[in-house]
Amino acid sequence: METSEKEKTGIEKAAEDLFSFAIDREDVKILMASLPKEADIKRVTVEYELQLLKIVSAGWCISYYLENCHQKSRFAALYWKSVHEFSQGVSETSGLLIGKTIDYFLILKDRLDMYVDAMAKKTDAPEPAVVIGPEFARVCGNADDVFTVMTGSKMFVATVGRVKQYLEEIKLR
Repeated sequence: METSEKEKTGIEKAAEDLFSFAIDREDVKILMASLPKEADIKRVTVEYELQLLKIVSAGWCISYYLENCHQKSRFAALYWKSVHEFSQGVSETSGLLIGKTIDYFLILKDRLDMYVDAMAKKTDAPEPAVVIGPEFARVCGNADDVFTVMTGSKMFVATVGRVKQYLEEIKLR
């Protein structure tokens, strides 16, 4: 390593790790492979929405689990900056492929707002996944499809669990 390269701080490394986890597609592929054929849903929509859910869930965890951490704001800013930069590339590529301008970051922001609003309205829910699953199925196009509800819940629970574990390991909680 050259001496002119600056080393990343712990919080920068953590935000980079969280971002890398959020955009990794392995768990999306696993959940799609386990989505039963009888699910009454457009599979391409579920796959697309699973990735959105993973990204926004990872970001949501920063605020939720680091509520009293003095590094929360910096961590969140670094994470969402990476998401924004990634989104610009997705938007440009998608625009070229479909011939229509899209704003992937705005879509992510809308999904985050949608899930947070749904959780705020269901304060009696025993846990957030009970709210997220049905909301996920609704945005996928069939709020009554139990397979899609369960798929969204699984993604949320898995993402939150992994992020919580990571934050505990690096002692940011």
